[in-house]
Amino acid sequence: MWFKNIFIYRLPENCAITAEALQEKLARKPLMPCSGLDKQSRGWVSCRNDDRLVHVANKHILFALGVEQKLLPASIINRYAKERIADIEAQQGYKVGRKETKDLKEAITEELLPRAFAVQRTTYAWLDLPNGRLIIEAASATKAEELLEFLNKTLDELPVKPLQTEISPVAAMTDWLAGEEAPIGFSIDQELELRATGDSRATVRYANHALEGEEILAHIAAGKRATRLGLTWNNRISFVLTEQLQIKRLTFLDIIKEESSTLADTADEMFELDFTLMTGELAKMITELTTALGGEPAGKQPLG
Repeated sequence: MWFKNIFIYRLPENCAITAEALQEKLARKPLMPCSGLDKQSRGWVSCRNDDRLVHVANKHILFALGVEQKLLPASIINRYAKERIADIEAQQGYKVGRKETKDLKEAITEELLPRAFAVQRTTYAWLDLPNGRLIIEAASATKAEELLEFLNKTLDELPVKPLQTEISPVAAMTDWLAGEEAPIGFSIDQELELRATGDSRATVRYANHALEGEEILAHIAAGKRATRLGLTWNNRISFVLTEQLQIKRLTFLDIIKEESSTLADTADEMFELDFTLMTGELAKMITELTTALGGEPAGKQPLG
C-alpha cells in the first residue's frame, strides 16, 4: 500500500470523526454490482480482503471507493446502428434522419448494457487525523473529486478544502531554482517544467537533466516560472511538485521499503507495516513541505 499521486485536503477544525463512526457510515453505501441498465455503480469497498471498510494504524485511517463501470464502446454502438440503419433504409426506401439515428443509438445502448462487460477500479483515501488532513490517491482531479463527492453523500457533508500555503508552489519553486538551493530537508532532482507567464505560454521541460547553471537562470530571467519540479525529501521520498500543490510520482526509496520487507512474515503483516511506514513518512514530508511553502494561512493550521 504505497501511494503514487496525491491530492491533499484540510479537514474542518471541528472534525471529530472516528474509525468506528466512519466504518458505520461507509457500510451503509457499499459498492453494488451494476444492475441491468446502469452504466456505473459506486460504493465503498474493503481496503483488504476482509469485511472491514476501514484500516487503522496510529490514528491514520485508510478507506477506499470502488467504481464499477460497464464497458460499451461507442464503436460497438455505431456498428450496430449502422447495420440497423442500412436495414431500415433498404426496407422503407428513405434516409434515416439525425433524430431517428440518435433514438436508435439510445435504444441499442439499452439493449446492450445488460450484456456489457463490467470493470472495477478503486480510489484510496487516507484520513491523517493527527494532522487534520485528508489525502486522496489519484492521478487526476476528476477521480479525487469523485471520491470527495461520494464521501460527502455518505457523511452528510465533510467540508474539506484543498491544502493552501502562504507561498504559492510556483513562486517557491522558482525561487529555489533561482537561488540554486532547495529548502532544508529537500534536494532538487532532475525534472522541471518552466512556463512563460505571457500570452505565449511557452513551456520548457527538462527530464533527467541537471537543473543548474546559466541555462535555467536565463529562462527564469526571461520571465518563465516553475510549474513542476522534482524533489527528494531526506533521501527517503522522491516526488514531483506541481503548481496546484499536487504531489505526483511518489517514490518511496529502498531504505523505507526494506524496513517492512525485513520485518513482515505474512501478507497481512506486510500490509500493516507498509501502511504504517507510508503514513508516518508521508505525513512528516507533507508537514515539512508545507513549512517550506511558508506554512498555512492563519486559521488553517493543523489540528493536532
